[in-house]
Amino acid sequence: MDNPNENIEENIPQPIRSNGEGGYDTGPRDIMRDIENPDMLVPPKTDAGLLSNMRFSFSDTSMTLNHGGWSREITVRELPIATTLAGVNMSLTAGGVRELHWHQQAEWSFMISGHARITSIDSEGRNFIADVGPGDLWYFPPGLPHSIQGLEHCEFLLVFDDGAFSDLNTLSISDWFAHTPKDVLSANFGVPISAFDNIPTEQVYIFQDKVPGPLQSENVQSPYGTIPETFKHKLLAQKPMQIPGGTVRIVDSSNFPISKKIAAALVKIEPGAMRELHWHPNNDEWQYYLSGQGRMTVFSGNGIARTFDYRAGDVGYVPLANGHYIQNTGTESLWFLEMFKSDRFADVSLNQWMALTPSDLVADNLHIGPEVLNALRKVKYPVVKFPGFSYYPR
Repeated sequence: MDNPNENIEENIPQPIRSNGEGGYDTGPRDIMRDIENPDMLVPPKTDAGLLSNMRFSFSDTSMTLNHGGWSREITVRELPIATTLAGVNMSLTAGGVRELHWHQQAEWSFMISGHARITSIDSEGRNFIADVGPGDLWYFPPGLPHSIQGLEHCEFLLVFDDGAFSDLNTLSISDWFAHTPKDVLSANFGVPISAFDNIPTEQVYIFQDKVPGPLQSENVQSPYGTIPETFKHKLLAQKPMQIPGGTVRIVDSSNFPISKKIAAALVKIEPGAMRELHWHPNNDEWQYYLSGQGRMTVFSGNGIARTFDYRAGDVGYVPLANGHYIQNTGTESLWFLEMFKSDRFADVSLNQWMALTPSDLVADNLHIGPEVLNALRKVKYPVVKFPGFSYYPR
């Protein structure tokens, strides 16, 4: 009988550790998937037990295509563990409109590319109209109506404070009109029934329109004034925390007051650096990877830990208080967003905790000596980089 392993190509990854554990996988298999997920094919020896999946790619979701743009979403349907937040990746053409609508959930958004115009009002009739560009955020509180229109081709991430949320099940103005008797519409607006002859018969969702004029030309004046707390925040214009190995920008209700239900951090990790060992004491973490590639090990206690690989367009998730780190495994900077269903960002640093605990207690607990104890930092560094201790591909 022929040896099935004798013609295996050397550049095809195999589930074999350097100590010989494992064996050849001769197929059938998805080799490209295995290349993208080396820490699932050959988990670190420190991984143990079973944890839920904590990674899903927007590339594996179904696209909703309309004249004017597209959308795709990751909810508990795709990533069951992600119960606190859901995400929508959306793109609009120049003039494309995400129609007038509102949600029961809060909407937080990060502008990935291009420029768009957003509008809203509050319950007191105060309005808000603004243009947003790359690196800008917006936030609409639950129940407030709003719209988004592309000033050019644009793409953005929408995050909602409910893992079961679906953007296709929102409260839309076209849908409400379509399901309201025309005589009721006539009575409500004080115009003849014939004025509603051409209204949509179903939810429009996204549609193509002309590119709007300059912001000044569409500055609708409300007799009640404008919304006092801005719905827009320029995150990239915010001075970052500069630390060895990268940068961190934190945005929550302390510097973006209207954002009372979602807090976030934009993290840059340079090659060879890592988001330090830490956990979050206030809520689960929902991640969106913008560029680069990395890996994360999640520790859930009771000897259970699992490692996942991430790249641009992936969503990651970490349950409340689970320990984790994120390591740049590529040759370019790793950029990602970490988001929380909370009004404040909070994390606990393993290094700082140890540094601010009596050293004898730490030493006796972990059987470590001065080499480790003297290296501990009382000041938190969310991202760390030490020459000689960086990630090297196996």
